[in-house]
Amino acid sequence: MTERLVVIGGDAAGMSAASQARRRRPEGDLEIVAFERGRHTSYSACGIPYWIGGTVSGPDALVARTAAEHRERGIALRLGTEVTEIDPARGRVRSRDADGREEWTSYDHLVIGTGAVPIRPPLPGIDAPGVLGVQTLDDGEAALAALDRGGVRRAVVVGGGYIGVEMAEAMLRHGLEVTLVDRNDQPMSTLDPDMGRLVREELEGLGVPVASGAAVREVLTGPDGRVRAVATDGAEYPADLVVLGLGVRPSTDLARAAGLPLGAAGGLLTDRAMRVRGCERLWAGGDCVEVLNLVSGAEQHVPLGTHANKHGRIIGTNIGGGYATFPGVVGTAVSKVCEVEIARTGLKESQARAAGLRFVTAVVESTSRAGYYPDAGLMTVKMIAERGTGRLLGLQIVGREGAAKRVDVGAVALTAGMTVDQMIDLDLGYAPPFSPVWDPVLVAARKAADAVAADLRRG
Repeated sequence: MTERLVVIGGDAAGMSAASQARRRRPEGDLEIVAFERGRHTSYSACGIPYWIGGTVSGPDALVARTAAEHRERGIALRLGTEVTEIDPARGRVRSRDADGREEWTSYDHLVIGTGAVPIRPPLPGIDAPGVLGVQTLDDGEAALAALDRGGVRRAVVVGGGYIGVEMAEAMLRHGLEVTLVDRNDQPMSTLDPDMGRLVREELEGLGVPVASGAAVREVLTGPDGRVRAVATDGAEYPADLVVLGLGVRPSTDLARAAGLPLGAAGGLLTDRAMRVRGCERLWAGGDCVEVLNLVSGAEQHVPLGTHANKHGRIIGTNIGGGYATFPGVVGTAVSKVCEVEIARTGLKESQARAAGLRFVTAVVESTSRAGYYPDAGLMTVKMIAERGTGRLLGLQIVGREGAAKRVDVGAVALTAGMTVDQMIDLDLGYAPPFSPVWDPVLVAARKAADAVAADLRRG
């Protein structure tokens, strides 16, 4: 008897699950219906700042698989159709199309891939023309249209996280005067403040003033109703465009209304097979879920496309008759602003304290290549290790070319539960164009191991 898989959300997690399930089960065995409220499917939201900045010729370049391609593979994809209710007791969802028509669709398996929504505080003027979000391809088109409108000289970016610094670069590439306003003491609050300070210095070196510790209170508008400035408690920052980069929250209103289990961050809770806890026929993945942090042992919301695609593959494998699990994350993320690369994995100091861990830190400055090799870029590496055991807890890197991807060494070490002593002996690649004899990560591991040993001697 043919079963029906219903998918809510047509992006990474949902369509990866649908595609993987289709590979394992033919149409006669499994019918797949996917609902997507937007106009696009299976695209890279992470690439939108680079499209806006002109590095990527989008939006087609950002689309991994079109709606037509999904349909050719036997997935009934309904664009412009929003799911408005989940009824787990009766195994059905209610949807509404662009014309307002509503209908119920039953399921044998339901995949919730509703993603995340941008944080948009209810401030005066927040919806004025010229205030931009960066979440969907439609947002990218709106940003480019605003830039092409003319008369745009000044941009204020609100929020100093990944999207904030990436959009600061995009605005610089359009020749605008850019100011970054952030409520935190330093930009990139996913780093420790001493490492965030390096990002701030680089931004200011690029001509981007950073207003730290500045919470936005109002978006001011002119006589034409368009944005003219951003106001904080102590200052006003003139703007022809305002870009919001305040982060995201899990989009789980549907799940909450259906009584499904949510975590502290508001994300759906699943088991390792990505099945919603306590719900045999319900699955969830992507930016709407919380996952296990392998270092802290706590559930965490980590909205990244890498995880979303893995979740989808695991869900599709399990629905397709196989068996797969998602072990958890270590919190790896990389970004850049112009020539400066930013990377982190594991825990920062405040997260280690919150997890009840005692630790030592080590900070080193090095180069991406042998010092005598042309164009060797500077980088700062910070390593956090557990007191007593020397277990690696976290790694942060800020530097020039060749800095960011070095964090992958730390991600592997964290996943394996390695100590900093063990890391010293890693057989990493060496040649003068790529690394000094002692790679910067290994130098940091040596210094961290010395700190652990010194702490043990002090008792």
